[in-house]
Amino acid sequence: MDNWFTIEVIDESTYAISEYEHWEKVHSYLLIGNTNALLIDTGLGIGNIKAEVDFITGLPVKVVTTHAHWDHIGGHASFHDISVHRKDAGWLINGLPLPEHRIKSSVVKEPFTISPPVEFDINKYKVYSGIPSELLEDGHIIDIGFRKIKIIHTPGHSPGHICLLDADRGYLFTGDLIYKGTLYAFYPSTDPLQFKQSVDKINKLDNIRRIFPAHNDLNVEPDFIRKVKVGFEVIDNQGLLKRGSGFFPFDEFGIKL
Repeated sequence: MDNWFTIEVIDESTYAISEYEHWEKVHSYLLIGNTNALLIDTGLGIGNIKAEVDFITGLPVKVVTTHAHWDHIGGHASFHDISVHRKDAGWLINGLPLPEHRIKSSVVKEPFTISPPVEFDINKYKVYSGIPSELLEDGHIIDIGFRKIKIIHTPGHSPGHICLLDADRGYLFTGDLIYKGTLYAFYPSTDPLQFKQSVDKINKLDNIRRIFPAHNDLNVEPDFIRKVKVGFEVIDNQGLLKRGSGFFPFDEFGIKL
């Protein structure tokens, strides 16, 4: 298979498909049910993620978008069954409100640590746009056959950002809400207060055994949510929970407002 991707087995029916050779170190996740597979995000669009998915499973694939930023929808064009929260649907349908050259600059912001796939050409790189098959709401359940995944609306990083909960396994897929590294809430489309409220929301979930982020280190302990919650509280207590306040460093993560 393409050495651009690293496949990690989480359990017998859950896989991380990672792009460690890019500066964003993006993770997509493949969840296998009895009737369907669910792919959480499709990565950067530098390599062929569909080929990786097809290697793992022959089941029909449902793509769920944690949020419609370019680094999470890069492989969407290779799939047909795509869902997104309704508040991010406009970006998926009409394209991101960013100039193409800005996105391309971000893709190649830092050198790749290995040569990219031969078919990759930054001059031909395009961000996906298309009509989603389904619009999601908070509490929506996706049943992939004896495996039910719950949608949790967690706005802040984007208006329609979602986390996904596999309650039976205690897995929480957190997208760009929780990961080790810099959490971003300084863009015009972000909302620091909603970001804090979303962290508070998932901190109240019970029986979370593992956290699966969209970037960086895969080893994120459940208590890390509480640490991020405390970080936002520290900023809020200083009256600085607003865009433009700057960068706030904490152990293992930072918050950029």
